[in-house]
Amino acid sequence: MKAVVYEGPRSINVKEVPDPKIEKPNDAIVRLTTSAICGSDLHMYDGHTPAKGGMILGHEPMGVVEEVGEGVNIIKEGDRVVMPFNVACGTCLNCLKGYSSACLTMNPASAGAAYGYVEMGPYPGCQAEQMRVPQADWACLQLPGKPGDDKEDDYVLLADIFPTAYHATELANVSAGKTVGIFGAGPVGLLSAYCSILRGASEVYVVDKSEKRLELAKSIGAIPINFTEGDPVKQIMELRQETAVVNESLHPEEKLMGVECGIDAVGYQAYDRQDPAQFNPNQVLSDLARLINPAGHLGVIGVYVKEDPKARNELEKNGILAIPFGMMWMKGISIGTGQAPAKNYQAYLRDMITNGKAKPSFIISDRVPISEVPQAYKEFDKRDDVTKAVIKL
Repeated sequence: MKAVVYEGPRSINVKEVPDPKIEKPNDAIVRLTTSAICGSDLHMYDGHTPAKGGMILGHEPMGVVEEVGEGVNIIKEGDRVVMPFNVACGTCLNCLKGYSSACLTMNPASAGAAYGYVEMGPYPGCQAEQMRVPQADWACLQLPGKPGDDKEDDYVLLADIFPTAYHATELANVSAGKTVGIFGAGPVGLLSAYCSILRGASEVYVVDKSEKRLELAKSIGAIPINFTEGDPVKQIMELRQETAVVNESLHPEEKLMGVECGIDAVGYQAYDRQDPAQFNPNQVLSDLARLINPAGHLGVIGVYVKEDPKARNELEKNGILAIPFGMMWMKGISIGTGQAPAKNYQAYLRDMITNGKAKPSFIISDRVPISEVPQAYKEFDKRDDVTKAVIKL
């Protein structure tokens, strides 16, 4: 079969590799119909991880079941399915508590496993024509309709970024009437804004430098903030002052001109605001510490890693960042981090798509055959015109 293989920083190729096979009784083989390129794939592509060559990339799979092992009881051949990017057993203590993103059994090196990603276990990715799915009865979510229908591009986003964005709003404690500040208008940032609006947030601000991406944010009802036009924290506070309605000693709004909920949808490859051509891994966390109101909530869904070979100094190369933790502590900001347990949300979000209540595919800008994936990575890495690329197989 054809697959997208990582060979080193900014070097990927489409190669012929052996077809996957059933290895354990609870495996399934899925023929992919749509996969996707994720923003977190760019961390490996850019050389900002210790990834080694030879890995099949991709962790956003959707397709049709071709074969099942003798231990699979629910999923059957011919089912249209989407899988979470988390590889999990479904039965360990963490999985039973709902933390499949920290499964204790599927990754020999640490808690948590995933397809096609550095240090996340020995599981080939899904930017390929076929894939092996371990624990198929747990992993495969059945979908209505047929491959290639008008919801194909919506359903594939259930593999990662739609549930990841929803999890970001959970981490940030977003609910009806609250104000939300989101840094990053990439796929997860845009869908975090979308989920915040679905959950009834009264104001949603999205910070980025790409006008195209900020226009998408505006199109769903969010307020775009371009950080190249000035300090984004001050921009948001000035806009909030214009809508202030309470002005009395019991409710001194000057102390609440930030937002109640903040979401970091960028991670450690954040642009430096003084020099947007460079990365500054503590930029977004520092800005959000200033922006979030006392007793507010911060959800960090953007990726941070233990090792970044291209970081600016030795501390940052080992994932150690200087952040204003004292300010966060004094404000009493609650902080939630980590990968999303995508399975927790998939069925509910699937049903919202099926019933016309959600259409997350508004973020998709490019649809490419597998032969064009190397070029799609190059364009996506510019973090501007390409907001989300999906692979048609």
